[in-house]
Amino acid sequence: MSTTAAATPSLRRKPKDDRLLGIAFIIPAAIGLIAFYIWPLIRGIWLSFTEYNLLTPEQFTGLANYRRMIGDSIFWNAVWVTLEYVVINIGLQTILALIIAVLMQRLTQSTLVRSIVLTPYLVSNVVVAMLWLWILDNTLGISNEIISAITGESVNFFSSALAIPTIAVINVWRHVGYTALLIFAGLQSIPGTVYEAGKMDGASEWTMFWKITVPLLRPILALVLIMTMIGSFQVFDTVSVTTQGGPVNASRVLQYYIYDMAFGRFQFGYASAMAVGLLIVLAAITILQYRMTRAGETDLD
Repeated sequence: MSTTAAATPSLRRKPKDDRLLGIAFIIPAAIGLIAFYIWPLIRGIWLSFTEYNLLTPEQFTGLANYRRMIGDSIFWNAVWVTLEYVVINIGLQTILALIIAVLMQRLTQSTLVRSIVLTPYLVSNVVVAMLWLWILDNTLGISNEIISAITGESVNFFSSALAIPTIAVINVWRHVGYTALLIFAGLQSIPGTVYEAGKMDGASEWTMFWKITVPLLRPILALVLIMTMIGSFQVFDTVSVTTQGGPVNASRVLQYYIYDMAFGRFQFGYASAMAVGLLIVLAAITILQYRMTRAGETDLD
């Protein structure tokens, strides 16, 4: 009886409340979120309705910055240059990543191979840009030394016609390994029985790729497209290191134009208006992509 009586209070003891401990772990991340994301967002939206140059207090100007943006020919040129980059980068990166992922699944699933594929992604954008500038430079680049030895002429990879495709290829080289590993993870989730059923029905490898692999990869491909699209619109480092927006605005992407207006000409109000416009466009495209690709659904159910 005494043993039972002694055990009863411990059985009725209330579970320990860990809410304070959970809050303690959340607070540092919450402070970082507020300080580096939410507050700059609110501040940027406010500045988009003002004229501000760091030296004088903000002056509320209403929609003047947005009206200026609509009539700014350099802004629209930056938009078209950015769209050109987005199309090249997304198309080339997605196709190459899909090919690499399928080859890794079919030929080898070695951890060493996956590490090698991911290696360029571990290098910072600035270092990658400097490396490729050294390789592709018109006068001192290694590639032009080889081309000149073979053809007797050099190629200006950062000319008006080739600047954006060259920058896109550089960024594809850096990011394609990471994208391929995302797709490879999606391929691992497809049951092997699906392919066995396809072989029993006499389907070729090409047919199974289009009829089985691609449809079942739709959620992962949708994620890849959304991530690549957002990253493509925000390209900056490679342009800043290689061309600085030149020659003659041929590679002046929107993100670089925003930076130039803010920190080159100290027109923070107008730069903020363009940044807000970019945010709205990215949000709209992301929502549209998510719904059109049915990213939240899978055909495996």
